[in-house]
Amino acid sequence: MGEIMERRKTSSVCIGNVQVGGTAPISVQSMTNTKTDNVEATVAQIKALHLAGCDIVRVAVPDMSAALAIKQIKARIDVPLIADIHFDYRLAIAAMESGVDALRINPGNIGNIEHVAMIVTEAKKHHIPIRIGVNAGSLEKGIQEKYGGHPSPAGMVESALQHIAILEKLEFYDIKISLKANDVPMTIKAYQLMSETVNYPLHLGITEAGTIKSGIIKSAVGIGALLAQGIGDTIRVSLTGDPVQEVRAANEILKSLGLKEYGPTLVSCPTCGRCNIDLAAIAEEVEKKLSTVRKPIKVAVMGCIVNGPGEAREADIGIAGGKGQGLVFRKGEIIQTVAEDQLLTALFAEIDKLIEEEQ
Repeated sequence: MGEIMERRKTSSVCIGNVQVGGTAPISVQSMTNTKTDNVEATVAQIKALHLAGCDIVRVAVPDMSAALAIKQIKARIDVPLIADIHFDYRLAIAAMESGVDALRINPGNIGNIEHVAMIVTEAKKHHIPIRIGVNAGSLEKGIQEKYGGHPSPAGMVESALQHIAILEKLEFYDIKISLKANDVPMTIKAYQLMSETVNYPLHLGITEAGTIKSGIIKSAVGIGALLAQGIGDTIRVSLTGDPVQEVRAANEILKSLGLKEYGPTLVSCPTCGRCNIDLAAIAEEVEKKLSTVRKPIKVAVMGCIVNGPGEAREADIGIAGGKGQGLVFRKGEIIQTVAEDQLLTALFAEIDKLIEEEQ
Protein backbone atom coordinates (compact mmCIF):
# COMPACT_ATOMS: atom_id res chain seq x y z
CA MET A 1 0.00 0.00 0.00
CA GLY A 2 1.35 3.42 -0.85
CA GLU A 3 -0.01 6.90 -1.28
CA ILE A 4 0.40 8.44 -4.73
CA MET A 5 -0.97 11.83 -3.70
CA GLU A 6 0.52 14.33 -1.29
CA ARG A 7 -1.74 15.02 1.68
CA ARG A 8 -2.57 18.64 2.39
CA LYS A 9 -0.95 19.75 5.64
CA THR A 10 -3.48 20.67 8.33
CA SER A 11 -3.63 21.30 12.03
CA SER A 12 -5.00 18.43 14.09
CA VAL A 13 -7.57 17.73 16.78
CA CYS A 14 -8.05 14.72 19.01
CA ILE A 15 -11.49 13.14 19.23
CA GLY A 16 -11.10 10.81 22.16
CA ASN A 17 -8.09 8.68 21.23
CA VAL A 18 -8.40 9.34 17.49
CA GLN A 19 -6.30 12.10 15.95
CA VAL A 20 -7.86 13.90 12.98
CA GLY A 21 -5.65 15.96 10.71
CA GLY A 22 -1.92 16.55 10.79
CA THR A 23 -0.08 13.36 9.90
CA ALA A 24 -2.81 11.04 11.20
CA PRO A 25 -4.40 8.45 8.89
CA ILE A 26 -7.73 9.46 7.39
CA SER A 27 -10.42 8.29 9.80
CA VAL A 28 -13.86 6.88 9.02
CA GLN A 29 -17.00 8.23 10.64
CA SER A 30 -20.67 7.29 10.66
CA MET A 31 -23.82 8.31 12.50
CA THR A 32 -26.37 6.19 14.32
CA ASN A 33 -29.98 6.23 13.17
CA THR A 34 -31.39 4.97 16.46
CA LYS A 35 -33.07 7.20 19.02
CA THR A 36 -30.10 8.22 21.14
CA ASP A 37 -32.00 7.86 24.42
CA ASN A 38 -32.68 4.21 23.49
CA VAL A 39 -29.37 3.23 25.03
CA GLU A 40 -29.55 -0.48 24.20
CA ALA A 41 -30.28 0.06 20.51
CA THR A 42 -27.73 2.86 20.19
CA VAL A 43 -24.95 0.89 21.89
CA ALA A 44 -25.67 -2.14 19.71
CA GLN A 45 -25.46 -0.06 16.56
CA ILE A 46 -22.27 1.69 17.65
CA LYS A 47 -20.62 -1.66 18.34
CA ALA A 48 -21.68 -2.92 14.89
CA LEU A 49 -20.23 0.22 13.30
CA HIS A 50 -16.97 -0.16 15.20
CA LEU A 51 -16.70 -3.82 14.19
CA ALA A 52 -17.17 -2.82 10.55
CA GLY A 53 -14.22 -0.41 10.75
CA CYS A 54 -15.69 2.87 12.01
CA ASP A 55 -13.22 5.07 13.91
CA ILE A 56 -15.63 7.74 15.21
CA VAL A 57 -19.42 7.66 15.71
CA ARG A 58 -21.85 10.57 15.85
CA VAL A 59 -25.22 10.60 17.59
CA ALA A 60 -28.10 13.06 17.28
CA VAL A 61 -28.87 15.07 20.40
CA PRO A 62 -32.26 16.70 19.78
CA ASP A 63 -33.31 16.91 23.43
CA MET A 64 -32.08 16.63 27.00
CA SER A 65 -32.89 12.94 27.36
CA ALA A 66 -30.52 12.22 24.45
CA ALA A 67 -27.80 14.42 25.98
CA LEU A 68 -28.05 12.64 29.33
CA ALA A 69 -28.06 9.19 27.70
CA ILE A 70 -24.53 9.83 26.41
CA LYS A 71 -23.07 8.98 29.82
CA GLN A 72 -24.57 5.48 29.74
CA ILE A 73 -23.61 4.98 26.10
CA LYS A 74 -20.00 6.07 26.66
CA ALA A 75 -19.60 3.57 29.49
CA ARG A 76 -20.34 0.69 27.12
CA ILE A 77 -18.43 1.54 23.93
CA ASP A 78 -14.81 1.71 22.81
CA VAL A 79 -15.09 4.29 20.05
CA PRO A 80 -15.05 8.12 20.32
CA LEU A 81 -18.48 9.75 20.31
CA ILE A 82 -19.61 13.04 18.75
CA ALA A 83 -22.81 14.86 19.72
CA ASP A 84 -24.73 16.50 16.86
CA ILE A 85 -26.48 19.58 18.23
CA HIS A 86 -28.45 22.47 16.80
CA PHE A 87 -29.77 25.68 18.38
CA ASP A 88 -29.80 24.80 22.11
CA TYR A 89 -26.56 25.54 23.98
CA ARG A 90 -27.83 23.64 27.03
CA LEU A 91 -27.76 20.38 25.06
CA ALA A 92 -24.12 20.97 24.14
CA ILE A 93 -23.13 21.59 27.74
CA ALA A 94 -25.08 18.56 28.98
CA ALA A 95 -23.50 16.35 26.31
CA MET A 96 -20.02 17.48 27.35
CA GLU A 97 -20.82 16.89 31.00
CA SER A 98 -21.99 13.41 30.00
CA GLY A 99 -18.57 12.66 28.53
CA VAL A 100 -18.95 13.17 24.78
CA ASP A 101 -15.65 13.44 22.88
CA ALA A 102 -16.57 16.16 20.35
CA LEU A 103 -19.39 18.42 19.21
CA ARG A 104 -20.91 19.14 15.83
CA ILE A 105 -22.50 22.58 16.04
CA ASN A 106 -22.75 25.79 14.08
CA PRO A 107 -22.01 28.64 16.50
CA GLY A 108 -24.12 31.01 14.44
CA ASN A 109 -27.35 29.09 15.08
CA ILE A 110 -26.77 28.66 18.82
CA GLY A 111 -28.00 32.17 19.47
CA ASN A 112 -26.29 34.94 21.42
CA ILE A 113 -22.55 35.06 21.91
CA GLU A 114 -22.87 34.47 25.67
CA HIS A 115 -24.30 31.00 25.02
CA VAL A 116 -21.55 30.19 22.54
CA ALA A 117 -18.98 31.37 25.11
CA MET A 118 -20.45 28.99 27.67
CA ILE A 119 -20.05 26.10 25.23
CA VAL A 120 -16.46 27.13 24.46
CA THR A 121 -15.56 27.38 28.15
CA GLU A 122 -16.82 23.84 28.73
CA ALA A 123 -15.11 22.55 25.58
CA LYS A 124 -11.79 24.06 26.62
CA LYS A 125 -12.09 22.52 30.08
CA HIS A 126 -12.65 19.03 28.68
CA HIS A 127 -10.44 19.39 25.55
CA ILE A 128 -13.42 18.79 23.28
CA PRO A 129 -13.11 19.76 19.58
CA ILE A 130 -15.95 21.35 17.65
CA ARG A 131 -16.87 20.57 14.05
CA ILE A 132 -18.45 23.39 12.12
CA GLY A 133 -20.78 21.68 9.67
CA VAL A 134 -22.12 23.72 6.76
CA ASN A 135 -24.80 22.17 4.54
CA ALA A 136 -25.69 23.80 1.23
CA GLY A 137 -29.40 23.31 1.85
CA SER A 138 -29.41 25.35 5.04
CA LEU A 139 -27.22 28.35 4.22
CA GLU A 140 -28.09 31.63 5.86
CA LYS A 141 -30.59 33.65 3.82
CA GLY A 142 -28.30 36.65 3.53
CA ILE A 143 -25.43 34.57 2.15
CA GLN A 144 -27.69 32.86 -0.39
CA GLU A 145 -28.97 36.25 -1.60
CA LYS A 146 -25.39 37.49 -1.91
CA TYR A 147 -24.55 34.62 -4.25
CA GLY A 148 -27.55 34.70 -6.55
CA GLY A 149 -30.28 33.37 -4.31
CA HIS A 150 -29.14 29.75 -4.31
CA PRO A 151 -26.42 27.64 -2.67
CA SER A 152 -22.91 28.03 -4.03
CA PRO A 153 -19.40 26.89 -3.08
CA ALA A 154 -18.37 30.46 -2.25
CA GLY A 155 -21.45 30.89 -0.07
CA MET A 156 -20.72 27.67 1.79
CA VAL A 157 -17.17 28.78 2.48
CA GLU A 158 -18.30 32.22 3.63
CA SER A 159 -20.81 30.65 6.01
CA ALA A 160 -18.12 28.41 7.49
CA LEU A 161 -15.75 31.35 7.89
CA GLN A 162 -18.39 33.31 9.79
CA HIS A 163 -18.85 30.42 12.23
CA ILE A 164 -15.08 29.98 12.54
CA ALA A 165 -14.68 33.68 13.33
CA ILE A 166 -17.05 33.34 16.29
CA LEU A 167 -14.94 30.56 17.82
CA GLU A 168 -11.62 32.25 17.06
CA LYS A 169 -12.84 35.45 18.72
CA LEU A 170 -13.32 33.31 21.83
CA GLU A 171 -9.76 31.98 21.38
CA PHE A 172 -10.96 28.49 20.50
CA TYR A 173 -9.04 26.68 17.76
CA ASP A 174 -9.78 22.96 18.18
CA ILE A 175 -11.91 23.11 15.06
CA LYS A 176 -12.64 20.91 12.07
CA ILE A 177 -14.86 21.81 9.17
CA SER A 178 -17.30 20.21 6.75
CA LEU A 179 -18.98 21.76 3.71
CA LYS A 180 -21.50 19.29 2.36
CA ALA A 181 -23.99 19.39 -0.49
CA ASN A 182 -25.91 16.69 -2.32
CA ASP A 183 -24.45 18.13 -5.52
CA VAL A 184 -21.04 16.56 -6.15
CA PRO A 185 -19.35 19.34 -8.19
CA MET A 186 -20.54 21.97 -5.68
CA THR A 187 -19.14 19.97 -2.78
CA ILE A 188 -15.80 19.43 -4.49
CA LYS A 189 -15.44 23.11 -5.30
CA ALA A 190 -16.40 24.18 -1.76
CA TYR A 191 -13.73 21.96 -0.20
CA GLN A 192 -11.15 23.10 -2.73
CA LEU A 193 -11.84 26.73 -1.84
CA MET A 194 -11.77 26.02 1.88
CA SER A 195 -8.51 24.06 1.65
CA GLU A 196 -6.92 27.17 0.11
CA THR A 197 -8.32 29.42 2.84
CA VAL A 198 -7.77 27.77 6.23
CA ASN A 199 -5.52 25.16 7.79
CA TYR A 200 -8.14 23.38 9.89
CA PRO A 201 -8.76 19.66 9.28
CA LEU A 202 -11.59 18.88 6.87
CA HIS A 203 -14.37 16.35 7.31
CA LEU A 204 -15.46 15.15 3.85
CA GLY A 205 -18.88 13.96 2.75
CA ILE A 206 -21.66 14.22 0.21
CA THR A 207 -24.78 14.90 2.25
CA GLU A 208 -28.10 13.22 1.48
CA ALA A 209 -26.28 11.10 -1.11
CA GLY A 210 -29.21 8.71 -1.45
CA THR A 211 -29.80 5.00 -1.16
CA ILE A 212 -27.01 2.46 -0.91
CA LYS A 213 -26.61 1.88 -4.65
CA SER A 214 -26.71 5.47 -5.93
CA GLY A 215 -25.37 7.03 -2.73
CA ILE A 216 -22.18 4.99 -2.75
CA ILE A 217 -21.45 6.05 -6.32
CA LYS A 218 -21.99 9.77 -5.57
CA SER A 219 -19.93 9.53 -2.40
CA ALA A 220 -17.10 7.63 -4.06
CA VAL A 221 -16.90 10.21 -6.86
CA GLY A 222 -17.06 13.26 -4.58
CA ILE A 223 -15.00 12.05 -1.64
CA GLY A 224 -12.58 10.17 -3.88
CA ALA A 225 -11.96 13.19 -6.10
CA LEU A 226 -11.02 15.30 -3.08
CA LEU A 227 -8.87 12.63 -1.45
CA ALA A 228 -7.00 12.18 -4.74
CA GLN A 229 -6.10 15.88 -4.51
CA GLY A 230 -4.76 15.38 -0.98
CA ILE A 231 -7.78 17.12 0.57
CA GLY A 232 -9.53 15.58 3.55
CA ASP A 233 -8.71 14.28 7.03
CA THR A 234 -11.80 12.29 7.98
CA ILE A 235 -14.76 11.03 5.92
CA ARG A 236 -18.37 10.03 6.29
CA VAL A 237 -20.44 8.36 3.55
CA SER A 238 -24.08 9.42 4.07
CA LEU A 239 -26.55 6.75 2.95
CA THR A 240 -30.24 6.07 3.48
CA GLY A 241 -30.25 2.73 5.25
CA ASP A 242 -28.04 0.70 7.56
CA PRO A 243 -25.10 2.91 8.62
CA VAL A 244 -22.81 -0.15 8.63
CA GLN A 245 -22.96 0.12 4.83
CA GLU A 246 -21.60 3.68 5.15
CA VAL A 247 -18.55 2.38 6.99
CA ARG A 248 -17.87 -0.38 4.49
CA ALA A 249 -18.17 2.06 1.59
CA ALA A 250 -15.91 4.62 3.28
CA ASN A 251 -13.23 2.04 3.91
CA GLU A 252 -13.45 0.80 0.33
CA ILE A 253 -12.97 4.37 -0.92
CA LEU A 254 -9.85 4.74 1.20
CA LYS A 255 -8.59 1.30 0.17
CA SER A 256 -9.06 2.04 -3.52
CA LEU A 257 -6.78 5.09 -3.20
CA GLY A 258 -4.14 3.25 -1.22
CA LEU A 259 -4.93 5.27 1.90
CA LYS A 260 -5.93 2.36 4.12
CA GLU A 261 -5.59 -1.39 4.42
CA TYR A 262 -9.08 -2.74 4.91
CA GLY A 263 -9.87 -6.41 4.59
CA PRO A 264 -9.47 -8.41 1.40
CA THR A 265 -9.51 -7.14 -2.18
CA LEU A 266 -11.24 -9.10 -4.92
CA VAL A 267 -9.91 -8.68 -8.46
CA SER A 268 -12.13 -10.14 -11.19
CA CYS A 269 -12.07 -9.59 -14.93
CA PRO A 270 -15.09 -8.32 -16.91
CA THR A 271 -14.98 -11.52 -19.08
CA CYS A 272 -14.85 -11.81 -22.85
CA GLY A 273 -15.46 -14.37 -25.59
CA ARG A 274 -12.55 -16.49 -24.31
CA CYS A 275 -14.33 -17.17 -21.00
CA ASN A 276 -15.64 -20.74 -20.67
CA ILE A 277 -16.79 -20.67 -17.04
CA ASP A 278 -19.60 -18.94 -15.17
CA LEU A 279 -17.28 -16.26 -13.86
CA ALA A 280 -20.00 -14.03 -12.39
CA ALA A 281 -21.35 -16.84 -10.20
CA ILE A 282 -17.85 -17.87 -9.11
CA ALA A 283 -16.90 -14.27 -8.28
CA GLU A 284 -20.04 -13.89 -6.15
CA GLU A 285 -19.16 -17.04 -4.19
CA VAL A 286 -15.63 -15.77 -3.63
CA GLU A 287 -16.99 -12.41 -2.49
CA LYS A 288 -19.18 -14.19 0.08
CA LYS A 289 -16.17 -16.13 1.33
CA LEU A 290 -14.11 -12.96 1.65
CA SER A 291 -16.85 -11.15 3.58
CA THR A 292 -15.77 -13.14 6.65
CA VAL A 293 -12.06 -12.44 6.16
CA ARG A 294 -10.33 -9.55 7.91
CA LYS A 295 -6.79 -9.94 6.56
CA PRO A 296 -5.84 -7.48 3.76
CA ILE A 297 -5.25 -10.17 1.14
CA LYS A 298 -5.79 -9.80 -2.60
CA VAL A 299 -7.70 -12.55 -4.42
CA ALA A 300 -8.09 -12.75 -8.21
CA VAL A 301 -10.84 -14.51 -10.16
CA MET A 302 -9.98 -14.48 -13.87
CA GLY A 303 -12.00 -15.78 -16.79
CA CYS A 304 -9.37 -17.47 -18.93
CA ILE A 305 -6.01 -19.20 -18.63
CA VAL A 306 -4.45 -17.25 -21.51
CA ASN A 307 -3.38 -14.26 -19.44
CA GLY A 308 -5.25 -14.62 -16.14
CA PRO A 309 -2.19 -15.36 -13.96
CA GLY A 310 -0.20 -12.59 -15.62
CA GLU A 311 -2.89 -9.92 -15.32
CA ALA A 312 -3.41 -10.77 -11.66
CA ARG A 313 0.28 -11.18 -10.85
CA GLU A 314 0.01 -8.96 -7.78
CA ALA A 315 -2.75 -11.08 -6.23
CA ASP A 316 -1.84 -13.20 -3.22
CA ILE A 317 -3.98 -16.04 -4.51
CA GLY A 318 -6.23 -16.55 -7.50
CA ILE A 319 -7.83 -18.78 -10.11
CA ALA A 320 -8.11 -18.61 -13.88
CA GLY A 321 -10.80 -20.60 -15.68
CA GLY A 322 -10.41 -22.78 -18.77
CA LYS A 323 -12.51 -25.28 -20.66
CA GLY A 324 -13.40 -27.94 -18.13
CA GLN A 325 -10.49 -27.04 -15.89
CA GLY A 326 -8.66 -24.09 -14.39
CA LEU A 327 -5.49 -22.89 -12.76
CA VAL A 328 -4.81 -21.95 -9.15
CA PHE A 329 -1.94 -19.51 -8.69
CA ARG A 330 -0.11 -17.59 -5.97
CA LYS A 331 1.67 -14.34 -6.82
CA GLY A 332 1.33 -15.18 -10.52
CA GLU A 333 2.93 -18.61 -10.16
CA ILE A 334 0.74 -21.61 -11.08
CA ILE A 335 0.56 -24.08 -8.20
CA GLN A 336 -2.04 -26.54 -9.49
CA THR A 337 -4.46 -27.39 -12.27
CA VAL A 338 -7.88 -28.65 -11.19
CA ALA A 339 -11.19 -29.65 -12.74
CA GLU A 340 -13.63 -26.77 -13.23
CA ASP A 341 -16.00 -28.05 -10.55
CA GLN A 342 -13.11 -28.07 -8.05
CA LEU A 343 -11.90 -24.52 -8.69
CA LEU A 344 -13.76 -22.91 -5.79
CA THR A 345 -12.85 -25.70 -3.37
CA ALA A 346 -9.18 -25.39 -4.29
CA LEU A 347 -9.26 -21.58 -4.06
CA PHE A 348 -10.97 -21.57 -0.65
CA ALA A 349 -8.44 -24.08 0.67
CA GLU A 350 -5.58 -21.84 -0.46
CA ILE A 351 -7.23 -18.76 1.06
CA ASP A 352 -7.55 -20.56 4.41
CA LYS A 353 -3.93 -21.70 4.17
CA LEU A 354 -2.77 -18.16 3.39
CA ILE A 355 -4.65 -16.73 6.38
CA GLU A 356 -3.16 -19.37 8.69
CA GLU A 357 0.34 -18.58 7.42
CA GLU A 358 -0.09 -14.89 8.23
CA GLN A 359 -1.40 -15.43 11.76
